[in-house]
Amino acid sequence: MDWPVSVALAQAVPTLPVGSNLHYEPKFDGHRLVMWRTEETVRLQTRSGRDVTRQWLDLALAGMQLPASLVLDGEGVVYVDGRVDFGAAQSRSNSSPARARLLAEAHPAAYAVFDVLQHPMHGDVRGWAWVRRRALLEQVLEEYSMGPPIQAVPTTTDVALARVWYDALRVQGIEGLVVKGGATTYRGGSRQWMKVRHAETVDARVVGHTGPASRPRAVAVQLPDGRIALSQALKAPLAAWVAHLLEGASPGRQAWTGDGERYLKVDVDAVVEVLSGTTRHSVVTVTRAK
Repeated sequence: MDWPVSVALAQAVPTLPVGSNLHYEPKFDGHRLVMWRTEETVRLQTRSGRDVTRQWLDLALAGMQLPASLVLDGEGVVYVDGRVDFGAAQSRSNSSPARARLLAEAHPAAYAVFDVLQHPMHGDVRGWAWVRRRALLEQVLEEYSMGPPIQAVPTTTDVALARVWYDALRVQGIEGLVVKGGATTYRGGSRQWMKVRHAETVDARVVGHTGPASRPRAVAVQLPDGRIALSQALKAPLAAWVAHLLEGASPGRQAWTGDGERYLKVDVDAVVEVLSGTTRHSVVTVTRAK
C-alpha cells in the first residue's frame, strides 16, 4: 500500500437508515487520521494526504506499540473538560510542531479507530468485508494489549441502542452516527458509508478561494444543487487548513459565482460542512473542514 492512501467517506442522510446487516458507530467530532506503523516509526496522514505526525506526536508514540506494517483508519480526538472538542482537534492539526507539543501537554489526544486497511500477516485487507475487517481490528488491538489513547470505536447492529447513542452521547460531543454495511469493502474516495448528524449542515465541495493562497479570506464552494457560493470570512483554524490545502495546488484561475462574486478557482480534493440555513443565500457559513 502506497502513502498516502485514499480514505473511504460518508454521505449525509437525514434520518437513521434501518436494514439488514447494518452497523452503527458513534461519530467522533475530531480530525481524520490514518496511522501507518512502519518498520521504524509511526506516520499519521490526514484525509487529504498531509503528514501531521509531528502535530499528533503523542498518538504516534502510542502507536509504536503496534506491529510493523499495520495501517489503521480512525479519528484523532481531543477531550476538553470531558467533552470531545472539535476546535481543539483542528487547532492541533494546524499547529506548528512546537505549538502542538504545548497543546498535547494541556489536552492529550485519543485515537478512535474504526478500520484496518493493512495487516502484517494478511497484507492489504481493503477488499475484505467490513465485518471481517472489524474482527481483525479487535483481534490486533487485543493481541497487543492496546488501550487508551488507542481504542476501537464502539459498534452495534441494534437500532434501538444506536438511537440511544444518538441522543445520549450528544452532551459528550459525539456529533451523530456513522452507518456501514457489513458486507462492504473499503473503497477509498467513495461515499460508501452514511452519517446522521445533529447539526443542520450539508457537505459542499471546495472549488476556490479569495485572498492569497497563504492567507485565504474565504472559500468558494459548490453546493449540493450545483451553485457556487462564497463563504463568510474564515476563522483562523479554517483559514490555516485551507492554506495547507492550497500548498500543493496549481495557482488559481479567475472565476465568478452566479452572483458575480470573483474568486480564484482551484482543483483540490476537499469538502467542508456549511450551515444548511445559509445555502439559500449568496454567502454561506462554513462550520468545519472534512
